[in-house]
Amino acid sequence: MTAAAENIGGTNVVIGDDGVRREFATAAGHPAPLWMLFMSEFWERFAFYGIRWAMVLYVVAQFYNGSATGEKPASELYGAYLALVYAGAIFGGYVADKLIGHQRSILLGALIMSTGLFMIAIPSEHVFRLGLATIIVGNGLFKPIISTLVGKLYAQGDERRDSGFTIFYMGINLGALVSPLITQYLAKKVFGIDNMPAYKVVFIASGVGMLLSLVWFWFGRRQLQGIGLPQAGGSGVRNVLIVLALGVLVGVPLFYFLLTIDATYLQVILMLLLVGPAIMLVIEGVREGQVARDKVFAMLIILAFNVFFWCYFEQAGSSFNFLAEKIIDRDIGLHGLFQVLAGEANFPVSWFQSVNSVAIIALAPVIAWIWVRMGKANPTIPRKFSFGLVFNALAFLLLMYSLTHLVASDTGKIPFWTLVMVYVIQSVGELCLSPIGLSMTTKLAPPKLTGFAMGAWFLSIAIGNNLAGIFAGEASGETGMTTASALDAYTKGFWILLVAGIILFLVSPLVNRLMHGTK
Repeated sequence: MTAAAENIGGTNVVIGDDGVRREFATAAGHPAPLWMLFMSEFWERFAFYGIRWAMVLYVVAQFYNGSATGEKPASELYGAYLALVYAGAIFGGYVADKLIGHQRSILLGALIMSTGLFMIAIPSEHVFRLGLATIIVGNGLFKPIISTLVGKLYAQGDERRDSGFTIFYMGINLGALVSPLITQYLAKKVFGIDNMPAYKVVFIASGVGMLLSLVWFWFGRRQLQGIGLPQAGGSGVRNVLIVLALGVLVGVPLFYFLLTIDATYLQVILMLLLVGPAIMLVIEGVREGQVARDKVFAMLIILAFNVFFWCYFEQAGSSFNFLAEKIIDRDIGLHGLFQVLAGEANFPVSWFQSVNSVAIIALAPVIAWIWVRMGKANPTIPRKFSFGLVFNALAFLLLMYSLTHLVASDTGKIPFWTLVMVYVIQSVGELCLSPIGLSMTTKLAPPKLTGFAMGAWFLSIAIGNNLAGIFAGEASGETGMTTASALDAYTKGFWILLVAGIILFLVSPLVNRLMHGTK
């Protein structure tokens, strides 16, 4: 049954795909449960971005005694971890759709993730990788599912759906904004003592954030009125225990192994993993008719270009951290202020991670206004994706210029503002692509496999993220990042992004026809 919706007396009435009629109170023009999901995602992103800024720096300091030769393997490990975090989403989507339901998948995933976050604070490389594998399993059960629930609050054709996903995306960015600031402060000013090294505090704080996400969803899930409950036959705890056992006994060892293999081998595995879901989505689309089939093809084409974007956008957690630490001039003359606020004299490396979120929060209304203002000339979804790639390319063009013409002769460093602007320019590209991508997937996917399709979306990001780790390793080279190694790598990144963006722009009319009017 096709979902339908109407507004009656301040309530939001939705008849979902399951045929059940639900009435949601309206808050700020949207179904009230959106705000509960907003805060649950906020705390999950707090946990995610807490370890994002610290991970590669911690690996070099803890397991390579601070040697720059550890930068390349640290970047590749980060890329592999991030890739598997998103790759796990494909399995989580299936588990939620077929076995335990969306709500229990979120709760179980949050519990497992928080366990892994506390594990990585233990100063053992073996336990560290085991903790990362545990986080991956939990994230696979959590991340694609909460986004799917947002889509289920709206009927097909509801004009508020895109803005609902944009609001949800703001929750992601608020968590990403405050996490580096708070975790860095706790690490340096509160708990930065000899028997508790700073980076470990970051991981512990992130674990606490994940527990808060779990508690928030636990108490707020009644607002969903049954959306996301298990299908018939999956209502008991038996399936939950089976999924937990499989996650611990199969998932954790599997992902631990994948975190130890060469990054190029992992890349082949990830690409093969996408083949299976792609075939299943095409088969389901063919069963539903020509229009559904064409929509699946359009989605898969866009997913392919999505890989390019995330490969270079995700330098933020790897090579950009080393760039900030070694090549960016972070002395901007506010020593006393930073000493009070952050516990160090210069602009902290971690705070660069918040620039993206500040830019997203500031620019999202502007970009949304531009789309509305353009009216019928509003670019199609594939065109917006091509803009995302081009803006990402422009960020690397700025790095190319800076590393060529703005290197100070006395310090060998480039100005502080350049990396800030790189994050801002990338954020514009992200706004053209990422929020629309989540909404696009729920619109183009066959209704019976929306969770699975969301998993495919995250798997395309996974492929890009593993490539990001490989690319970051090239930027550092075998002996650590230098101006020359960074310039060489970032120049390649610019040209690849630019060419991909131009190609997608040119084929956008074809992709748009396959979408059959989907906006």
